[in-house]
Amino acid sequence: MNKYLLICTLVFSSFATQASNLINDESIKDQKNCFNHIFKDYATWRGFIKEKRQKRIKSEEKLLKGMAAFDSMFGEEKFNQYKNNLSCITFKYNVDDLEVSGYVIKPKSNKKKLPVLIYNRGGNGSYGSVVFGSMMHNLFPIANEGFVIIGSQYRLSRTKGVLLDEFGGKDVNDVIALLDYIPKIKGADEKRIGMYGFSRGGMQTHLVLKETSKIKAIATIAGATDLLKELDFRPAMEKVYTKRITDYGKNKVAELEKRSVLNWVSELSPNIPILLLHGEDDKKVSVNNSIELASALAKNSIPHKLVIYPKDDHGLIKNKEKANEELVSWFREYL
Repeated sequence: MNKYLLICTLVFSSFATQASNLINDESIKDQKNCFNHIFKDYATWRGFIKEKRQKRIKSEEKLLKGMAAFDSMFGEEKFNQYKNNLSCITFKYNVDDLEVSGYVIKPKSNKKKLPVLIYNRGGNGSYGSVVFGSMMHNLFPIANEGFVIIGSQYRLSRTKGVLLDEFGGKDVNDVIALLDYIPKIKGADEKRIGMYGFSRGGMQTHLVLKETSKIKAIATIAGATDLLKELDFRPAMEKVYTKRITDYGKNKVAELEKRSVLNWVSELSPNIPILLLHGEDDKKVSVNNSIELASALAKNSIPHKLVIYPKDDHGLIKNKEKANEELVSWFREYL
């Protein structure tokens, strides 16, 4: 995770305050405005980041360089544009008797109902949570183009010694549950729902599609499509699988195959188009995952588009604007 996004992780949930409800449902709790406290304006947010950095960076030159990078990634002009144009809340909802956190981002001014995108984040446990910095960098640009975005942080990584995030197990229910709230979001078109996911979120996206027919189009960014084969590329993921997946030690192959869309491509609907985005030099999830899935989709006559970005890595940092344009164009065409 980018270091600026990581810093935001430490404070985002603590600094949101009550907002006007975007979801009209009594079962939804703690709807809070994203743009408040240290995120109320760019200067306050920037000052917080600078203060945090000053405590560990003694070199003035390095500090200035770091803040310049922060401004380059975010910037006051973009911040103000998004604050003026978008409504953003965090909220809590219940799934399987567990409290789960989520968020909604939507344009403030819309005279007609807007298409909805469910976003599935990457990471595992609390790592990779969608905090303010990642919202602004990854989600605000998409919502600003005329989409309602709703997403889940997935169930907590641990409670009373029990692991909850099963990395594609019961946590998939946390995403499916969001479908019930979309009709309750003012200005959201419940008949035009798309879904996209990053990294682990790509896996979540395919797993959700097995359980619902409400999704009209999907996209994945750097998604793993064959988790067993991927272990040869990135052996370190064995630790994540061992920690997260129930009975992994006993049923390793079966559990990974259940989470790997390449094993059940023939079951995918020919009516749901799939966009695949991947960096050629991805060090975390091999680009072959998307290449091989595209080949399998073609053999099964499933509509799709594969875009590979040369010399780019996992987060498509070098091609962020181009990737966003692909996403917006894809969902405008199919929703």
